[in-house]
Amino acid sequence: MWFFKMKNVFVAMPYPASLIRVLGLSCLTALTLAAREPLKTTVSDRPVDRSARGVSYAPVIKRVTPSVVTIYSTHTRQSRNSFMEDPAFRRFFGEDPDASPRGSRGRREESQGSGVIVSEDGYILTNNHVIEGADADSLKIALADGKTKYDAKIIGTDPRTDLAVLRIEAKKLPAVTLADSDQLEVGDVVLAIGNPFGLGQSVSMGIISAVGRADMPFGNMAEYEDFIQTDAAINPGNSGGALVDAEGRLIGINQSIASPSGGNAGVGFAVPVNLARSVLERIVADGKVTRGYLGVAMQPEITPEIAREFHLPDTTGVLITEVLPNTPAERAGIQRDDVIIEFNGKKVTDRPHLRLMVSQVSPDAKATIKILRDGKEQSFNVSMATQPENFGRNGRPELNPDRADPETDALEGVEVADLDASARQQYEIPPRIRGALVKKVEADSPAAEARLRVGDVIVEINRHPVRSADEAVELTHNVKGDRIWLRVYSSASGGSRYLSVATSPKKK
Repeated sequence: MWFFKMKNVFVAMPYPASLIRVLGLSCLTALTLAAREPLKTTVSDRPVDRSARGVSYAPVIKRVTPSVVTIYSTHTRQSRNSFMEDPAFRRFFGEDPDASPRGSRGRREESQGSGVIVSEDGYILTNNHVIEGADADSLKIALADGKTKYDAKIIGTDPRTDLAVLRIEAKKLPAVTLADSDQLEVGDVVLAIGNPFGLGQSVSMGIISAVGRADMPFGNMAEYEDFIQTDAAINPGNSGGALVDAEGRLIGINQSIASPSGGNAGVGFAVPVNLARSVLERIVADGKVTRGYLGVAMQPEITPEIAREFHLPDTTGVLITEVLPNTPAERAGIQRDDVIIEFNGKKVTDRPHLRLMVSQVSPDAKATIKILRDGKEQSFNVSMATQPENFGRNGRPELNPDRADPETDALEGVEVADLDASARQQYEIPPRIRGALVKKVEADSPAAEARLRVGDVIVEINRHPVRSADEAVELTHNVKGDRIWLRVYSSASGGSRYLSVATSPKKK
């Protein structure tokens, strides 16, 4: 619009269309010229200063990745024709339905994992489960470049720690430097290197979440456990690969993950390098792992109740529930009910770590053991022996109301019987064990909650020996207090343990 004055009156008139177009073009031209001005950006083509700690781990990765290899193997599995496999079909033709069916054939499957070069002359550490069951002539090692490949030979395996040692015929290989995993602390930065999902060599970063993990609720990961826990991503194919510190030194062999989905959930585990080095050295020297042996059965854990009963200052240490005859422990003078608090100068916190410490001692070596006995410390020098082949993780009615009428239901819901030849054979109970055989444990009873099981043998009640079922019942008469103490033998673990079972007043 434009305005003009007519006799002191302002009149408004619209702009001509041509004038509007001219003004609009002028404004657009001005904006276009402004847009053509050079962009004001800052560009730096200088590489990041990787010498500054924490800025980049590229120098460390370049140095250590040549030490990590990919392991290829082939497994032969039985593959069957589903029609031929039908038991009804095979029975029709007069075949044993439980025998291998006609049409059965071997199917070869390829798998891969990772490994770590630990010596210039070709020794490689990996997990036992990476190569377990592999066809002996199928193992191949590919170096980090993905092109250089070698045939590999199995030098030895140790399923009890889930470790294996391989070797390739090569010289001057890029061997990794081994660190001291006893010096690790929660919060240390770590790098996991391997070949996940067959993608090729990959690196993930995280921190140490925990150390000394053992007896975890994820199944039987290994018999000897002392895992490093990390949130660095570990996925299928990473098994056997390297877990290194911020300086590129090997601190562990990646072993497993805990995950509801099967993929990385930030909870991964690695075998510490000190344990791996011990296994490596023994396999290279002898082709197998021999372990030290003490000869005691151990309580799974010291509960607050056990600590009070044995007048212990806390719940650390390991309670000895049995000293086996003709063993290093017996010869040294160690007794049942002793609590081991130190082994070779190292504090003993629980059973898994004592088992591990004992196993790592050479069978012909001497060890020093500090114990608590009746509240007083004592020390012993023990000449170790070689661990037996069948060594286990432990180191080895209503009490039948027709028999008695106690004032308390000391073992409510439990039935016992005498040990006879048939029971010993059925439950694999050795002749040296005396006591009352547990024949029944009701599911909702205090004894069941304390983990008393059918087939266990009650050998002591409140520190008194048990020689028969009648004696077991007798010892439960008028039990004082709200708990009864049992020492039981279990053939499943091959040793004894203490149980604290709640009692309740006799129901009238």
